Amino acid sequence: MVLAVFAGLPGVGKSTLAAQVATELPAAVLAVDTVDFTLQRYGVQEHRPGYAAYGVVAALAEEQLKIGHSVIIDAVNPVKSARELWVELADRMDVPLRVVEVICGDDAEHRRRVEARYAARDHEGIPDWVRVLERQAEYEPYLGPRLVVDTFLAKDPVPQVLSYLGNSR
Repeated sequence: MVLAVFAGLPGVGKSTLAAQVATELPAAVLAVDTVDFTLQRYGVQEHRPGYAAYGVVAALAEEQLKIGHSVIIDAVNPVKSARELWVELADRMDVPLRVVEVICGDDAEHRRRVEARYAARDHEGIPDWVRVLERQAEYEPYLGPRLVVDTFLAKDPVPQVLSYLGNSR
């Protein structure tokens, strides 16, 4: 059992990679964006946008861990305070924490992905390229152990991620 956190900017491929890895583990994937968009759709107003979504996902993750399921958190995790939530959860549940920082090492490809998602408008709240650049400016560098996966360069990153997560079993 493991608590895996897939972190990185919107459009880098976190959700796609998380789903692929979850199928192989198996693990539950809990996406902060899904909770955040749902709260917005139901008119939940927050003093600190996004804050409640992280809390809800942490609570759901704790319940999954209690029954012995591995969990993958799919979230931008742009700042230390968001990241600490997962550290505290892993410590409280006495499970290993593995961070997979997902990047797209080619700016043109990253922009293409973001703009394609935005144009598709799967659901409200999808950021455009300008908003992604704003998020990038807010994004604090990760410190500490993690696996960095570049979805532009990696042909098939799933085996590498599974190996990294497997070290925690």
